Amino acid sequence: MDGLRRKPYKQLHFKVIFVPSHTDFFLRRAKIRKLMSIKKRILFISTEMSPYLELTEFAEVINKLAIKSNDTGLEVRCIMPRFGVINERRHRLHEVVRLSGINVSVDNDDYPLQIKVASLPNARLQVYFLENEDFFKRKQVFHDEEENWFDDNMLRTVFFCKGALETVKKFGWPPDIIHCSGWMTALIPAYIKTAYKKEPVFGNSKVVFTIGQNTFKEKLGTDFMQKALINANIKEKDLESFKDSNNTAMFKGGATFADAITFGADKIEKKLSDEFAKVKGKKVVPFKGWDSDLTEYLELYNDLAGK
Repeated sequence: MDGLRRKPYKQLHFKVIFVPSHTDFFLRRAKIRKLMSIKKRILFISTEMSPYLELTEFAEVINKLAIKSNDTGLEVRCIMPRFGVINERRHRLHEVVRLSGINVSVDNDDYPLQIKVASLPNARLQVYFLENEDFFKRKQVFHDEEENWFDDNMLRTVFFCKGALETVKKFGWPPDIIHCSGWMTALIPAYIKTAYKKEPVFGNSKVVFTIGQNTFKEKLGTDFMQKALINANIKEKDLESFKDSNNTAMFKGGATFADAITFGADKIEKKLSDEFAKVKGKKVVPFKGWDSDLTEYLELYNDLAGK
């Protein structure tokens, strides 16, 4: 009888060792899947980014922010205009065929949008460039060779902002955070809260907007607000903060609609610093240079993505 008792005991002992091991395997796999499913996404939309185009110091900051965000576990993508001064061969840009075929309607005209991509040097990150021959092929950025302001900068701005959001829709990639920098991106926070409010891809997106240094003295045009009305979901009254259509007004408009604000230069237009240094209900990050560790930005992204 003793022998008969010992035999089941050995079988039971064998099973006790095996079952927890098998269970642990599935628990670990489930945990990994859960971590992968909750990975947060951040989209940087910028007028400039090092090494492709450097108009202000913040171009280098955006470069570092994208890399640091990626290194800390965020899923990162970047979008910027493909100005004619950006060397396609040097930076190894190539067309993204699967994203071709987008037409962007601006002021009752359709403009084809070509999308190219490059890998950010020393990082496993992709930067998408929005290109159009009418708006971005020229070999200057906002002024011609004689420093004359381009008359179509108004339309170029609307095209880029709308084109960037249409590109994200084409991605089918819902961003948790959208960080806009550069006055040319200023309409994007407004569009997300009005014209694209019902778009599922932006349903949970939080917008960060950077107020930078003023870089032009001209105006975009007296009919800028009218040209910026890209669909029936946005009204002229929504764009009241843009009404002066100058550099300061662009930064003001972007910051007004953003969920959080950062400062992209040490010296900011006083009117802007007075109004946006402290805003009730919005997190504000003071200027951090390219040589800082940028931890406050990363904390901001995580805080917004967790809401």
